[in-house]
Amino acid sequence: MKEYSYRILVVGSGAAGYAACDRLYMMGARDFALVSEGREKGTSRNTGSDKQTYYKLTLSGDEPDSYTEMARTIFEGKSADGDLALCEAAGSVPAFLHLAELGVPFPTNAYGEYIGYKTDHDPRSRATSAGPLTSKLMTEALEAAVLSHGTPVLEPLQMIRILVDEGRVYGILCLDLQTQETVLLHCSSLILATGGPACLYQDSVYPASQHGSTGLAFQAGIRGRGLTEWQYGMASLRPRWNVSGTYMQVIPTFYSTAQDGSDRREFLDDGFTSRSELLGQIFLKGYQWPFDSRKAMHGSSRIDLMVYRETVLLGRRVFLDYRVNPGGQPLSADALPEEARNYLVKTLPAELFAASPFERLAYMNRPAVDFYLSKGVDLASEPLEIAICAQHNNGGLAVDNWWRTDVEGIFCIGEAAGTHGVYRPGGTALNAGQVGALRAARYITEKRLDIAVPELPDACRGQIQEVLSLIEQTSRYPDCTASVAEEYRRKMSASGGPFRSAAAIRTILAELAPLLAHFDEKIGGRPSSVFRLYDQLLASQVYLTAMLDFAEHSETSRGSSVSRNDCGTLPELAVRPVPEQFRFIEDNGSLDGFVQEIDPAALHCIWRPVHPIPDRSADVFENVWREFREHSLIKEP
Repeated sequence: MKEYSYRILVVGSGAAGYAACDRLYMMGARDFALVSEGREKGTSRNTGSDKQTYYKLTLSGDEPDSYTEMARTIFEGKSADGDLALCEAAGSVPAFLHLAELGVPFPTNAYGEYIGYKTDHDPRSRATSAGPLTSKLMTEALEAAVLSHGTPVLEPLQMIRILVDEGRVYGILCLDLQTQETVLLHCSSLILATGGPACLYQDSVYPASQHGSTGLAFQAGIRGRGLTEWQYGMASLRPRWNVSGTYMQVIPTFYSTAQDGSDRREFLDDGFTSRSELLGQIFLKGYQWPFDSRKAMHGSSRIDLMVYRETVLLGRRVFLDYRVNPGGQPLSADALPEEARNYLVKTLPAELFAASPFERLAYMNRPAVDFYLSKGVDLASEPLEIAICAQHNNGGLAVDNWWRTDVEGIFCIGEAAGTHGVYRPGGTALNAGQVGALRAARYITEKRLDIAVPELPDACRGQIQEVLSLIEQTSRYPDCTASVAEEYRRKMSASGGPFRSAAAIRTILAELAPLLAHFDEKIGGRPSSVFRLYDQLLASQVYLTAMLDFAEHSETSRGSSVSRNDCGTLPELAVRPVPEQFRFIEDNGSLDGFVQEIDPAALHCIWRPVHPIPDRSADVFENVWREFREHSLIKEP
């Protein structure tokens, strides 16, 4: 077995992982390496939207803003910790400006202000964008900086076990994806930047190259936080891409067909009582893109309900058509509700109202058209198939305000970290990854840089032997990993996705427990596939346990999902009958001030009060300056 030793390991080569490496180097660390399954893989490099958003403090115009105001916006998203919200607000400016200085082309006006716009759940126009590929541009700029430093990049290595004993990390065990041989990496500090658990759902907008390693973190004993809170929304299937923002604001036509392409019909007419209402709600989906249970009764999320009804309940296919206007009728400003009319009148020349949605899209956001062209899809001549897909996990691994987990020496940043609440302003995920990297690197370089790589204890050597035994055992059986993985992705989408059923979740959990307990007796395949499946099933078990616990604490629905409840109300849809799967009780706010955490070993959940936004009124410059000089601002738990 090959062995390497570094004081610090960063796992993951997305925007957060590269940012951590960049910050570590800037702060004086040298004995560290980046571990990657493949630098071209992952969510940061392969996802986006019409104009992928980065969320930061307002840096243009005369509208007042402050770190406290931004923290309050994040905090008011429900079940979010105030200290983390303040860190993300305060860190947003240095993180954003660093990216701009590295060459990410965020736009400025003629005076050098970084111009902004309003995104979902955003009162201040804090959002900005470098286009549909913002996170890709961030990743490439950070990668160039890291490679220029000479940072070792260890690839293609798949992490298959985190070595932990008595609450302390000792290293990770990896699989060389070229040789299928195991590689042991020793460390004293570990930063997990492995992305969200993209492997969980069948209906997913995550790139196929993204898997995540959240299950392995649970195996190491790291607590989960806010696991019930996801974002689901409409996305194209080929390629996987969010159809938010301008893709909706140009008001395309929605239609469905039978599986063979026959029986085309514009089904949204069944959901709304008037053409004006229908056009207005399609427009609003632009910046109300995530499915929202608060908007499912009367608002724009009724569109998601109708798409789900067609695709899942009726077994049909749904398409967006940018070649024709809804109903085949020219768009008229007079036929639009006020909000849509005011926006489009300011944005479009008058003649484009009667043009096609494609012509409006090409005028308003040409890069959004060019993205699909780069993937072989011409929106001017062909429709785009869509579904309701998992897009982002607002929860993840529990971290403190230095992005430390509850295992000594392990930090978690990016989407793998559970720093968001129920509702987050669009673009906060990109900011949180950069701020988490900044704070984790600062903590390590100030408090852990001199900690030598420890000797591997017997318990960790036993864990290595368990891995080797599992490889030997599962290699004897026929490969069943693909079929099992697909089976449980389907079950997650059906019962643990945007439309949840407590009874169905209990059934899946009853299946998962014996499967995981006797994994080595039931599963066969190549080592890389075997460990990927184990990570998926373990993560599914913990996430579903959290969802069931939520259902037992509240009969209501919240966020980007609804839980069927026979005592609930059906949304206002014109279609009859309205499917019973949509009957739910709206959120009553009873859990807003609490956050759910789960012990993955015991599969036990607790609900604790959220941390308030810290009071800094007693801060005096000279005192803070002294603590800053003495590196005593960082407090031990």
